[in-house]
Amino acid sequence: MKNAMKPMNLKMFFALIVLNLVQIVLWAQEETTTSTKKVDVSVESSENWYASPWVWVIGAAVFILLLVALLGGKSRSTDSSTDRVTVTKTVERDTDV
Repeated sequence: MKNAMKPMNLKMFFALIVLNLVQIVLWAQEETTTSTKKVDVSVESSENWYASPWVWVIGAAVFILLLVALLGGKSRSTDSSTDRVTVTKTVERDTDV
């Protein structure tokens, strides 16, 4: 039982180390600096891109094409593994006692 737990503990230890390293890298990116730059951003269009009907039509068409490509390929098979073969076996029993 103890031998089965050792690989799991080792995997958990390495996962903890990797996650800590990722966290340290993320903390390093949060360095705050004080700057007084002003950025002027002006948006001329108040309409969002996802509010356009043509975006939804193209998205639905791509989705349907993906579904057809993924689900349609499973129904057709060009392998010879779909051929049916009937095997008959004759069993002869000894009649001598």
